[in-house]
Amino acid sequence: MNDERRPARRSRWWIGAALVVVLAWTLGAGPLGAFLGRLGEVQTNDRAAFLPVGAESTEAARFAEDFERGDAVPAIAVWSGETDLTGEDLAAVAEAGEAVAAQPWVDGDVVGPFPGTEDPSVAQLVVPIDSGYKTSDAVEELRAVLDDHPVGSLEVQVTGPAGYAADLAAAFAGIDSTLLLVAIAAVLVILVAVYRSPLLPVLVVLASLLALGLSGALVYLAADTGLVSLNGQSQGILFILVVGACTDYALLLVARHREELARHGHVPTAVLAAVRGVTGPVLASAGTVVLGLLCLLAADLASTRSLGPVVAIGVGAAVLSAMTFLPAALALAGRAAFWPTAPHRPTGDTGGDTDRVMDAHPLWGRVARGVARRPRTLWIAATALLAAAAVFAPAFSAQGTGQAEVFRTEVEAVTAQEVLDRGFGTDAAAAPALVVADADHLDAVVAAAEASPTVESAAPATEPGPPGADLPPLTEDGRVLVEVVLTMGPESPDAVDAVRDLRERLAEDAPEAGALVGGVTATDLDTLETAQRDFAVVVPLVLVVVLLVLVVLLRSLVAPLLLMAANVLSFAAALGVGTLVFDHVLDLPGADPVVPLFAFVFLVALGIDYSIFLMSRAREETLAHGHRDGVLRALAVTGGVITSAGVVLAATFAALAVIPLLFLLQLAFLVAFGVLVDALLVRTFLVPALALDVGPRTWWPGRAGAVPTGPGDHRGSPGRSR
Repeated sequence: MNDERRPARRSRWWIGAALVVVLAWTLGAGPLGAFLGRLGEVQTNDRAAFLPVGAESTEAARFAEDFERGDAVPAIAVWSGETDLTGEDLAAVAEAGEAVAAQPWVDGDVVGPFPGTEDPSVAQLVVPIDSGYKTSDAVEELRAVLDDHPVGSLEVQVTGPAGYAADLAAAFAGIDSTLLLVAIAAVLVILVAVYRSPLLPVLVVLASLLALGLSGALVYLAADTGLVSLNGQSQGILFILVVGACTDYALLLVARHREELARHGHVPTAVLAAVRGVTGPVLASAGTVVLGLLCLLAADLASTRSLGPVVAIGVGAAVLSAMTFLPAALALAGRAAFWPTAPHRPTGDTGGDTDRVMDAHPLWGRVARGVARRPRTLWIAATALLAAAAVFAPAFSAQGTGQAEVFRTEVEAVTAQEVLDRGFGTDAAAAPALVVADADHLDAVVAAAEASPTVESAAPATEPGPPGADLPPLTEDGRVLVEVVLTMGPESPDAVDAVRDLRERLAEDAPEAGALVGGVTATDLDTLETAQRDFAVVVPLVLVVVLLVLVVLLRSLVAPLLLMAANVLSFAAALGVGTLVFDHVLDLPGADPVVPLFAFVFLVALGIDYSIFLMSRAREETLAHGHRDGVLRALAVTGGVITSAGVVLAATFAALAVIPLLFLLQLAFLVAFGVLVDALLVRTFLVPALALDVGPRTWWPGRAGAVPTGPGDHRGSPGRSR
């Protein structure tokens, strides 16, 4: 009698424990979702958030701030018409300027109006916006004030640094709503197709949302206290990675739970067995992603460095939700989670001969048999295909883009700047190179700068005064600021070479001045060079970290090296295809210098997951069935879930393309395409075929073999036991 009551008591205990976990998550992490909408409060999307931390231009900008008489952010209001502006028009523009000057967010004098020097149908007004106000809100109010004070039939638009900052913030505004909805909808559709059940997809999505709520609260707290720096692109990637990673881990857990439920019949026992079975690969996968992302802390670009800890927090929350909330929810749902289908007792998933396992998984059984027939031919063909795509990778253009090219849709700041250029010309003097130097060597600095054929003029900054007045240079702490006007526009390719030449001349002709060259062009140059340096530093770190995780997980040296080689080749192939698509299909103007590094980190850290899931199961099966059968059984059993996980992650990253920014479009394509290549080609054909061809030596120097069950095991494996 007592023996009969024990299972019932155990089940009741399980239900109670599962209920506590589910309630703890829903009542604890659920309300934290409100912090997702508040992440914008702790975002920093100004230019400084993306600068190289230790670069010369950044140091110059820091010193140049001392010479500014205020920290206002300029906005430029631009009026344009079909005919030349009249005196009446300019008077009306001046009245609009007076209305603007009365606003609380204006810091200083509103300057203008100035009629166009090249096109008299254009006029501009410069509005200094107090940096104490949120720039995007101030620009929105500025546009509203200008709309309330129309000037005849003239069109008015806002550009300048404040206008660009506001339009960038507006582009990121879709993260909280559009991006999240698109990502969740894509995941839900895929899960319904995979599970053919109404309840399981809801549980998995709920786990992702709870993880998102927890990560949002943690990131908000960290950013609010200054522990991490958050910008719009980091937030977008955080949302995508949490949803994608949590769903991937959930797919692995649910697949193992279905398998164990069919074997054991008892729901709590199946849940426990599933958690035990996937904890190793899930923790290895998450550890790979987290450690790979934390390698970004070695980067010098501020935006690159800040991404690592932000997204690492999200991955941690995803693992916690997938491995605690979801098992508890599955325990409560029981077999109803799989309704209207039900897990059936298989003919053999971990027991029985390999042919019966293949028959239990018809599609992937056929794939496994195909791989087994000609492994060498398959891995050579797959490698050749990836190598052919990788040939185009060196041509990937990541030299940076102009400010206007950052946006993929028409925005007001860009169109207004085009009107401004038409009215006043593309004036290099509007964005001079800024040289900060020792005041005692001012003459040497000016002479060295003016000696360059690419310099139009060089003069120290002075206090305001009447035109032609001989004013003394401004000095701060023994330093002087020299404004160097180049002979070309600040965003032209020649301007970059001109800044390089200017730095060399100053170092040679005025070495004692300690000159630092900053400004728009210098910042672009330093960003490019720093991104290239970051790639050279971070990539080896990521490779070493991922390799160590694989060695610990698989207890082998050969298998990790094979997986890493396949993964790196997969990244190169994705970059090569990206080159063809961006240059010849989409005709994009180039790429941000950090795109290759971000794509590499995500593809290596995330793409290796699928090989981890496959090879960790292969090692488990090899212990019982020998190398050849172990690899084939692993491929047959995990094929469906890993493919589903790859499609889910690709779909979530593809959702980044809804944000109308060039950087996120390119990152979305590269990661989504690369993940699909990893899941469908590398993990399905290349890795298992290579493992079969190498034989039991795959696990060297570990001992992961059993009594040989096929010819592939007779290769002198040190792991065979009798």
